[in-house]
Amino acid sequence: MTTAKRSHPDEVLIGLVSISDRATSGVYEDKGIPSLEAWLQKTLTSPWRTEKRLIADDTATISKTLIELVDEVGCDLVLTTGGTGPARRDVTPEATLAVATKEMPGFGEQMRQISLNFVPTAILSRQVAVVRETPTHAALIINLPGQPKSIQETLEGLRTETGAVKVPGIFAAVPYCIDLIGGPYMTTNEEVVAAFRPKSAQRPPRA
Repeated sequence: MTTAKRSHPDEVLIGLVSISDRATSGVYEDKGIPSLEAWLQKTLTSPWRTEKRLIADDTATISKTLIELVDEVGCDLVLTTGGTGPARRDVTPEATLAVATKEMPGFGEQMRQISLNFVPTAILSRQVAVVRETPTHAALIINLPGQPKSIQETLEGLRTETGAVKVPGIFAAVPYCIDLIGGPYMTTNEEVVAAFRPKSAQRPPRA
């Protein structure tokens, strides 16, 4: 049962989850959540607020946190950062798939396609995206890379020197996906990333 209380009918609730043993234990300061918040601040033009969690690389903890954010808090979108590589402690994709109702493989495919423009080791990334459904609610969960620069690149995509979109970022598809699963109507700053919707799905935000 969700407990979301929205200040506006179109307010989107976004869970931000940074997954890192070292950041959790205080070895270094987490940079994932601050970079995500800063990016959302410049990108979203419709109402939004976040629920933040900093947790360790542990399958059970990650799955429990995702379930809490979707089923109890009522998040419409959950963005995770960290734990998607091939190392033994990298278990974010497994924990995400364990709570999924539907897998959305296009997101991971596009993230790797974007990153391959920079490093050949992008093929080692295992990011996944899924939809988790309850009887009354649904949310999109996306695993993002761990580095702030990579997070921005995968969300925004790549542009030419003239500013034209060369490779679309994954966030262009997020608002319409949220529409399709019954969430709030999200709008974006098109100078950062233009949300794509079919003409039949476009509408002005509620007053």
